[in-house]
Formats: sequence, structure tokens, C-alpha cells
Amino acid sequence: MEPLTLTDATFEKEVLQSDIPVLVDFWAEWCQPCRMVGPVVAELASEYAGKLKVGKMDVDANGQVPGNYGVMSIPSLILFKGGQPVKTLVGVQPKDVFKKAIDEVIAQ
Repeated sequence: MEPLTLTDATFEKEVLQSDIPVLVDFWAEWCQPCRMVGPVVAELASEYAGKLKVGKMDVDANGQVPGNYGVMSIPSLILFKGGQPVKTLVGVQPKDVFKKAIDEVIAQ
């Protein structure tokens, strides 16, 4: 299952109004660390299908949402639950770190 492509226009519907937690990967095409995280994010989308929605937002194409959530460096991955940001992970992390954060949020 591929991550959703999120935009400033679709963010509220897909993330803030989601019934299940959402992991948003804030990235950019030119960002090498973002490219390293990309395949892990795609794996997480498949592994957590039905329990977690996974989306990617290009910060160069969408300025409003990253600004609203204080995204200063990329990759930044923010977990949302009930329309609120509950956990932020910045930079390249091992997959286990993402899974632990996701599991904690799902269990809440």
C-alpha cells in the first residue's frame, strides 16, 4: 500500500478528520535523508494498513501545513491522532524507532 500524497488542500480531510492515527512524512525531492526514509515509510504504510494512515507531504509544493506545525528540518515525521499532533520524529531513524512510536500512539 503506497502512502497518500498530501497537500495543503487535502490535509484537513485526510489527516485531521481521520478516524485512525496518521503518520505524515514531510519531505522534499532534493533531500537525500528524505529519500533514505521514503522506503521505510512505504513499508510502514503496508504493515499498518487499516490501523494507520500514512501520507507524504512535499514541503516545497505545500508551505502552509508544514509552517503550521513548525516543520523546520526534513525529513520530519509527525504522528496525528484525533486531529492533533502527538509525536514528532526528525531525521533518519531506524525502522524500529518509527514502529515503537506508532505502536505507542495506536495503543493510546
